[in-house]
Amino acid sequence: RLVESGGDLVQPGGSLRLSCAVSGDRLFYYNIGWFRQAPGKEREEVSCISSRQGRIKYADSVKGRFTISRDHAKNTVYLQVNTLKPEDTAIYYCAADPAVRECELSSYAYEDWGQGTQVTVSS
Repeated sequence: RLVESGGDLVQPGGSLRLSCAVSGDRLFYYNIGWFRQAPGKEREEVSCISSRQGRIKYADSVKGRFTISRDHAKNTVYLQVNTLKPEDTAIYYCAADPAVRECELSSYAYEDWGQGTQVTVSS
C-alpha cells in the first residue's frame, strides 16, 4: 500500500517535499515512480528510482528542480520539488513496480498506486 503526503498550496518559486510511504513490504523490492495529473490533462511521468541499483530518472520538465530520494529505514520515497511553477499544479501520485529491471518513466510499468496528494502553485 502506498500513501502520499506533503502536498500544499504554495507560491511560485516555493518548495515542497512530497512523501510516499510504502507499507506491507520492503521498499527494497520495488521501483518507485512519481507521476502527476493536472485538471483536464493526461497523467504525466515525473521521476522514478530503481529498487536495487538506485538508478534515477527525471522527466525533462522537472530536471534540475525536482529530486527523488529514498529512506529504506522509513520505507519511504521522497520527491523534493523546488522552484515551483503554476504549471506544476497537479495531483501527484506515487506507484510501485515489483520488477528487478531499471525503473521506467511509464505509468504502464506500475501495478500499485497511492491516492495522490494535491500540489497547487498560485500567488
